[in-house]
Amino acid sequence: MQTIQEQFSWCDVEPEVKQLMLLASENWEYTGLAEKYIREALFKAGNNLDVLVGAYRFFFYKHKPAAALSIAQKVLKAIAKTENLPSERSQLKTILLARKQEPKIRLYLNAYAATGLILAQLGRLEEAKEISEAVKEVDDSREFCATTVFEVITKPPDEDEYE
Repeated sequence: MQTIQEQFSWCDVEPEVKQLMLLASENWEYTGLAEKYIREALFKAGNNLDVLVGAYRFFFYKHKPAAALSIAQKVLKAIAKTENLPSERSQLKTILLARKQEPKIRLYLNAYAATGLILAQLGRLEEAKEISEAVKEVDDSREFCATTVFEVITKPPDEDEYE
């Protein structure tokens, strides 16, 4: 049997935080309990990127879009800070295009695309459209699903749908 350290060797956090993440995973079907473990791990880990990513995915798959959005935005800010990403869209696009195969930039694009999807789920369609369009511009292989989100939220209503 693997130790917690071995199970989460990719995650650079304290063993106590790894234990909390494992407990959240083991208690997935008990949403309230799993969420308690996730929130405690977030508190103890601060802005650790691995924990933030796990948390935003947890809340996304548990259909808690407000929490998922908040944490995904923290992921974006953390990566933008460590990678010195500009906030101006045209400058950001240039960097994302040039570096989109780098793991941290891929993670950034994934979280950015997820942010667009979550905003669409929350009915914030203009923001969702803007973000999904920005990701779509650098995602020529449709890998991050932003093009699909953009197409869905910008598609004019089909006349046949209402007959």
